Amino acid sequence: METPTEMNSPVSNSKNSWAVPVAIIVGFALIAGAIYFSGSKDTAVAPTPTPIPEEEDLSAINPVTADDHILGNPNAAITLVEYSDYDCPFCKNFHETMKQIMTEYGTEGKVAWVYRHFPLEQLHPNAASIAQASECVAELAGNEGFWKFTDLVFGERTTNEPTQMDRLAEFAVSAGADETAYNECVASGRYQAAVEEDYNNALQIGARGTPYTVVIVGDQQGVINGAQPYGSVKAVIDNLLGQIEGGN
Repeated sequence: METPTEMNSPVSNSKNSWAVPVAIIVGFALIAGAIYFSGSKDTAVAPTPTPIPEEEDLSAINPVTADDHILGNPNAAITLVEYSDYDCPFCKNFHETMKQIMTEYGTEGKVAWVYRHFPLEQLHPNAASIAQASECVAELAGNEGFWKFTDLVFGERTTNEPTQMDRLAEFAVSAGADETAYNECVASGRYQAAVEEDYNNALQIGARGTPYTVVIVGDQQGVINGAQPYGSVKAVIDNLLGQIEGGN
């Protein structure tokens, strides 16, 4: 069953580093103490072969590289790495929040959004297959095609409706992929390992459900848990940008 989880704080603090101004080091803690609200997420409930750490270890996050799906300036001061499930209703809501965030901050190069896969197959049996399909679209239609496909998957269903699997090829073609090549790619299963790598990395850093978003500023990391509303995510970003600009 889908379990909404109440979150008491938008950001949890992680390791300290002198690679960024001292103000940033305390920035995440200031945000966590200043804002109180609840959010919802889908929670993993079944056993997994990957050991789940007792606490968050954000230092274990895979580095963001050119192989990631990045929207916005790759060198932005703030990077939001979202671990998401295409069939998660909370992820659909958070996707709209993030599109608003990128409209406001991405065009100015202040924020980058990275999408990674965390398919909770116990809750959404088709989620991993949709994730692999998105990787095929990325191969055939590039980063822009990936984001168009992702927008269509989330946008062409209601919040609590599962993705219509028979429309994935339609979405892929609309995103710029050749249908024959797309079908061959999906049938090959060649992106299963890549999706599993994202999934296992999410578990390694301490993710317990979707959406789970790691906020990266320099060598600092914090977490936005659950499908937080636009105003709350905006408050996190504005606080961090204030810390960055103050440090400079």
